[in-house]
Amino acid sequence: MVARDRRAVCLHLVVARLSNDLTRELRDRVRGAAEAGTPLRLQGNGTKSFLGRASVGETLCLSAHTGILSYQPKELVITARAGTPLREIEDALAEQGQMLPFEPPHFADAATGSDATIGGTIACGLSGPARPYAGAARDLVLGIRVLTGRAEELRFGGEVMKNVAGYDLARVMTGAFGTLGILLDISIKVLPVSATTRTLTYDSSAAEAIERMNRLAAAPLPVSATCFDGERLWIRLSGNQGGVAAAAERIGGERVDASLANRFWADQLREQRHPFFTGEQPVWRLSVPQTTPPLSLLGDQLIEWGGAQRWLRSPADAAIIRCEAGAVGGHAALFRGGDRQSDVFHPLPTALLALHRRLKRAFDPQGILNPGRLYRGL
Repeated sequence: MVARDRRAVCLHLVVARLSNDLTRELRDRVRGAAEAGTPLRLQGNGTKSFLGRASVGETLCLSAHTGILSYQPKELVITARAGTPLREIEDALAEQGQMLPFEPPHFADAATGSDATIGGTIACGLSGPARPYAGAARDLVLGIRVLTGRAEELRFGGEVMKNVAGYDLARVMTGAFGTLGILLDISIKVLPVSATTRTLTYDSSAAEAIERMNRLAAAPLPVSATCFDGERLWIRLSGNQGGVAAAAERIGGERVDASLANRFWADQLREQRHPFFTGEQPVWRLSVPQTTPPLSLLGDQLIEWGGAQRWLRSPADAAIIRCEAGAVGGHAALFRGGDRQSDVFHPLPTALLALHRRLKRAFDPQGILNPGRLYRGL
């Protein structure tokens, strides 16, 4: 009964490492939708369905398009179909002592047992605590195969960095929420897992934490994550044993037990199970210059990425939050909760919005792929 319920909401159970190519079926479905002008709501396992504006259209399930197509540990690249579970990819990398450097969040649904897919992860462009130090998701996507709203299969990039030339459309597709095309296959750069990791904490105010984060960023230290949780500043060091030990001695702080540290970075912060993210108030994601002083906004704030990413849990009006972020050269997006029928992402300048519209018309002239998921009219 549980399995039938999951199928009803397009949450597919996939046997580990099962390879299943649905390119033809997806192409036929998109062609038919384009001819009929029927909007399609793209969905993998639904773990990111809370992001962006509310989706509309007939559901097109992508989670059965699965399989790791190529993994070359010596070349530091893995290629997989978009419906492949993220956990399956991470397990395959772990067997070779490697990892996805941008530490993508899963936001897995414990109630249904569904996990994130690599396609949904890249389509949403989300990165975890290591993003400022190892690169963002779009920095590590080497190539993609995509199905456009014209039902055309296009390939951009490849499996090595030198194949990325001209317009890097693989990066454009990363974070586009499926509005420009359906991701079919994705090639991603991977890296070895660090030999040693150590976490240090300091009692701190928000202003002191931001100042220390930026001071550490300017020094030749193996910092791999930073976070101010409202009371303490957390610093993670990653690298070889000697380098990490020397850096820890240099910067001081209280050493955190490894299991507690792993739980903080992976579970509480990356997967947003920290008490900060709970409650009824909307959660906002603010991107600001990393040296920006603490923002004067109603609600609680959590600061990471060396000061560049600020999480805000607040009942304040959206216009006030966006005005405050814009005043310091940043932007604000509604991440969890709140009104998803209205604007979720920071309004775009007129010229940039026009560019987005031209891209949408080029790849999806009938406007059938996740219409309005990012902005109204796109």
